[in-house]
Amino acid sequence: MLYVKNLHKSYQSGNKSYPVLKGIDLSVADQEFTAVMGPSGSGKSTLLNCISCYIPFDEGTITLGSQQLKGLSEDALAKVRNEKLGFVFQDFMLLDGLTIRENILVPRIIRGKVDKDTEKLTGQLLALFGIEHISDKYPADVSGGERQRTAVARSLINQPLLLLADEPTGNLDSKSSRTVIEAFEDARDQLGASIFMVTHDSFAASFCDRVILLKDGRVYDNLKKEESQSAFQDRLLASIKKMSSETV
Repeated sequence: MLYVKNLHKSYQSGNKSYPVLKGIDLSVADQEFTAVMGPSGSGKSTLLNCISCYIPFDEGTITLGSQQLKGLSEDALAKVRNEKLGFVFQDFMLLDGLTIRENILVPRIIRGKVDKDTEKLTGQLLALFGIEHISDKYPADVSGGERQRTAVARSLINQPLLLLADEPTGNLDSKSSRTVIEAFEDARDQLGASIFMVTHDSFAASFCDRVILLKDGRVYDNLKKEESQSAFQDRLLASIKKMSSETV
């Protein structure tokens, strides 16, 4: 569903070029919950920004569904972002002047497509993520976990091909983090969502189907979950420790 092949990205500073992504190959299958982890400077954010069409890349291909993203016009890229991608950010990015229900509807409002089916789907998302009781409240009046579950619901209102999550549990306590990860699991299991999450949190990553470790702009390891969550977290931490101990 998402295919990244031989992806390269460098940044220029004066006459110098600094490579950040150095031939990344990865994929995300339909209805797969995938995490990307790595130390600061490994290329996680750059990779996410390339996939989300916010920055251009130098070489390689990114294919979403059957559509290659390189070479698209700005209007075409904007359409991909609004219709084929859903976004969840660390800082929620909710609009304070809108209710929880209205925040979920924002992507459909942008598309000019708020109909009976949209209202029905909004109700389903409110129920699925356990936020029906706060639908008429404002973001300032609910907890951090509830705001992030609202952001997950909003990311799914356009029924995107892929949901991109950037450190979605970074500002949450452990209890709220668990509820947000469970929201992603519900989105995968009940709505058939495909999720690509950048995180530094091994606990959150251990709930994923697969974890990709990046180091110095390259894929260091690709771990598929084949055991319990706790055992997978132990294996993940062991791989991270090994990666940290190795020098280039």
